[in-house]
Amino acid sequence: MTKRPVSLITPPPPPHNNKIRRILPVLLTFGFICYLFFTVSIGSVYSQQYDSEKDFQIDYDSNVKDGVVISKYNGSKKEINIPPRIQNYPVTGIGSETFKNNKNITKVTIPNGVLSIGDGSFNGCTSLTSITIPDSVTIIGNMAFNGCTSLTSVSIPNSVTKIEQMAFSGCTSLTSLSIPNSVTFIGAGAFANCIKLTSITIPNSVPSIGEYTFYNCASLTSITIPNSITSIDNDAFGLCKNLTSVTIGNSVKSIGYSAFEDCTKLTGITIPNSVISIGLRSFSNCTSLTSMIIPDSVTSIGNSAFYQCTNLADVTIGSGITQIGEAAFSKCTNLTSVTIKPNKMSLSYDSFDGDLVSKAAAADGGPGTYKRLSGGEVWRKQ
Repeated sequence: MTKRPVSLITPPPPPHNNKIRRILPVLLTFGFICYLFFTVSIGSVYSQQYDSEKDFQIDYDSNVKDGVVISKYNGSKKEINIPPRIQNYPVTGIGSETFKNNKNITKVTIPNGVLSIGDGSFNGCTSLTSITIPDSVTIIGNMAFNGCTSLTSVSIPNSVTKIEQMAFSGCTSLTSLSIPNSVTFIGAGAFANCIKLTSITIPNSVPSIGEYTFYNCASLTSITIPNSITSIDNDAFGLCKNLTSVTIGNSVKSIGYSAFEDCTKLTGITIPNSVISIGLRSFSNCTSLTSMIIPDSVTSIGNSAFYQCTNLADVTIGSGITQIGEAAFSKCTNLTSVTIKPNKMSLSYDSFDGDLVSKAAAADGGPGTYKRLSGGEVWRKQ
């Protein structure tokens, strides 16, 4: 059998390989151009979406590794979109007084990743109408938005746990606000002088209402204090002149100095059995109050607590009372009926107008209901 000779000649490549060789450089060139176009486009979109990094000064964030805080704004734009990274470092905070007294800015968007808004960061930004706070922020610092008189609404995200002192004080155009359940601390004066604030939701996560928290919120009409609250501190709702309705939760133990003073439209309030003390001037000049029942849990009523409640007609004092301070019910010109439950009460000389104190302390006085004679200062036990 004859063997077939082996050919040493390499067979020619298939025709289509030549075509690939011819178009491969074209494809590579086209791909490189697409890459450059895509890169430039992304950079262009990024630069259009965020403000130039050159507009911001930064400091290292002492609380976050490799993070930076914006310490100063050098730009001139009215609407600011803060970049999430500056010099390739993640922006994790807005520093203290970064935009303070900037009268030009109207809108600010804070990027996701920012954890804190520093003390006074937007203090006195009187033209600011809109602020976007991302759900990464946990702390809104002292006076952060104090005096932002054009700010009409704020959405506080569920990530925030602390609203520090005077954070939104003097935001005179702010009309409504919802505080999320994540918040566990509200500082003194946080919303003081928000004169157009008509409604506020206090979450069950907050343990106390600090001093001056809602002071002079003159448009606030009603408030519900949740069961988590244990104390209503000094002047918390003082000068809320349109407040008509207050619901106090069952955990409140103390009502502080002037807590509701000058709430002239407050017509009624129920003090729960958890309350132990009613502070000085706490309801002074609440001229629309018509009746008051002091529960058995209350042991002390401070000086001038109900001073000049001119429409207060009847009062019931619980059995737990041991001390009623000076002028506690003085100048209550329409007060005609006082019921005193059996107790170990100590009355100051002028706790009430007229001779009620002396008669209640007399041998034939003590517990019972006392009526004031028409047009006079003389009381008689019924």
